[in-house]
Amino acid sequence: MAQAAFKPIIRNAPDASVDWRRITYLVHLSRALDEMEETRLVPEKKVLYQFSARGHDMAQIMLGSLLTNRHDATCGYYRSRPLLLSLGVDPADALGSAMGRAGGYSDGRDIGVVFNYPNLEGASALPMCGGVGTQYTPTAGWAQAVKYYADVLGKADYAESIAVVLGGDGSVASNGFWSALTIATTQSLPMLFYIEDNGYGISVPSTVQTPGGNIAANLSGWKNLTVLEGDGTDPAAAARLTGAAVEHVRHKRAPVLLRLTVPRLQGHSFQDTQAYKSEETVRSEWARDPLPRLKDYIVPAVLSESDWDGANDDARQAAEAARVAAEARPVAVPETVTRHVFFEGDAQVMGGQLRHGYMAPEMTQTAETTGQRINMVTAIRRTLDHELSINERVVLFGEDIGPKGGVHAVTLGLQEKFGRERVFDTSLSEEGIVGRAVGMALAGLMPVPEIQFRKYAEPATEQINDCGTIRWRTNNRFAAPMVLRMPGGYFKCGDPWHSQTNEVAFVHQPGWKVAVPSNAADAVGLLRTSLRGNDPVIFFEHRAMLDHAWARRPYPGDAYALPFGKAEFTRRGDRITLVTWGAMVHRCEEAADGLSADVIDLRTLMPWDKEAVLSSVRRTRRCLIVHEDLGTAGFGAEISAVVADEAFMDLDAPVSRLTMPDIPSPHNPVLLDWAVPSVGQIRAKLEALLEF
Repeated sequence: MAQAAFKPIIRNAPDASVDWRRITYLVHLSRALDEMEETRLVPEKKVLYQFSARGHDMAQIMLGSLLTNRHDATCGYYRSRPLLLSLGVDPADALGSAMGRAGGYSDGRDIGVVFNYPNLEGASALPMCGGVGTQYTPTAGWAQAVKYYADVLGKADYAESIAVVLGGDGSVASNGFWSALTIATTQSLPMLFYIEDNGYGISVPSTVQTPGGNIAANLSGWKNLTVLEGDGTDPAAAARLTGAAVEHVRHKRAPVLLRLTVPRLQGHSFQDTQAYKSEETVRSEWARDPLPRLKDYIVPAVLSESDWDGANDDARQAAEAARVAAEARPVAVPETVTRHVFFEGDAQVMGGQLRHGYMAPEMTQTAETTGQRINMVTAIRRTLDHELSINERVVLFGEDIGPKGGVHAVTLGLQEKFGRERVFDTSLSEEGIVGRAVGMALAGLMPVPEIQFRKYAEPATEQINDCGTIRWRTNNRFAAPMVLRMPGGYFKCGDPWHSQTNEVAFVHQPGWKVAVPSNAADAVGLLRTSLRGNDPVIFFEHRAMLDHAWARRPYPGDAYALPFGKAEFTRRGDRITLVTWGAMVHRCEEAADGLSADVIDLRTLMPWDKEAVLSSVRRTRRCLIVHEDLGTAGFGAEISAVVADEAFMDLDAPVSRLTMPDIPSPHNPVLLDWAVPSVGQIRAKLEALLEF
């Protein structure tokens, strides 16, 4: 579209501290890449997802040019490529990623507008996600991590590091935005909220996202937050405001929200015709194009006309060279797409304590068996206590885990011993709990967030999913190992809100390991392995077993660690195989009393010990799977399918399951006892299978 005429801006000479020549080149480069995609690569179907940054580009590049500390980090969204270019991303990587070619951001695993940029010698771009607003809480986690490194661990090179999050005006309506804002302002974090307001969330005006359409005005009274705003198409204003925002966050160590108004000169994406905008609106947006305004501002004050044209020519040549290089890249070998779901021995470029120099102490699978039997609460607390004492990167947080010690008393006394910086309470936001853990893990800490009850994980589902896929979708460039503790299951009574199990939901989230210990010793071993590992782990603590007499065991020692995917035979026999985990293990043992049965406690569901189950079934020729979760699509269905597929010819009876019916957990104990598999029900099922 032809650019509308605009009124020249008259003001003082451009700020000499700004590298206008580099900014000019990068704006031209960003424009050249956008134009190339829109006019050639998308029509040729070489790029399938395209989001133009025209209008957003100049101020973004100014911002990125200010991120000079090696521990600075930023997390953007799908219109943030100009920022990536300013950080030093190779244009061939940018275009190659957009084409889904090998190398680049993801080796073709993710869409090209979902960026990441690990930079060990300068500012990094944290792995963004495809969901609107998901970038905010991980960025808050990075900000809290750099503050922890500087203030608690005394690392001087973190003293002026900051975290910067980019978002559009539509994203300020998201849970992630408000959660991160609460975290940053209550914790006084060095975090910049950079809001690009182009007036629309796809087609929805910003007045639908925010009362009055101006988030800066709405937040003017928010405590512990400096709010700045201005015109992101005005070169002088954009340079001044981005400079002031970064300076404040870097040296005042406090959060800033900067809102810049910018035009979105193209549709939301290539497919968007902008039919919802009037012709006058489109004309007025083009009249605010920052590129001619930049030229008017610095030519001839800083650059000559030929310098300006030369920068444009150089940028177009660089874009064309990047296209040639990107198109020469092959598609990744399809068989490699299953790699890097989990840590495979070759460390990621950034994220996780192992990548930051952590060396796990020597561990053993031999448990100490003497000493007083302790319950699972005490066992977990003692393990957390020990790992906190020997590893300064471990931090615990969640709702009520501080002075109260958690609603199940697992963290009782840990804040008093290790301080509020390492064991702390959070705001009531599961999105914020898990999201900030992601940022902390990316910064090299070992976060141990707690979700108070299994059902409360639902608001954090998006962050849980995104965390698990980080290693895979960045092709091992980033990973965010953590231990997400989660109590659940029935306890004396049930209800739909505090007594859910549904562990299978996490098994279906790629990249998460899932532990379900049935007793105190296993809880110690699996938790220690998780805390010293390099993958995110769901650590499921069954409420009924936390103080159950059967689950008590002697503390197995400070070096005791169990491998994931290794089941335990709690009872041996030769007539039937009983497969279970968690709270059902002791019931299955009691039900099998007097029978010749293998009772297998899986201990972990991801991975699970297929070989142990299959070897047992091939010997006993019968199989019963018992779990507390619902029957339909429960994890027992996966075990049944594997046994039927791989040991069908060895069976003398159908593979059978005993589970809860497909209902929420009922509250009244009588109703609960009827719904949850009981010892009597398990015994009856065993006897029926043995008689088959």
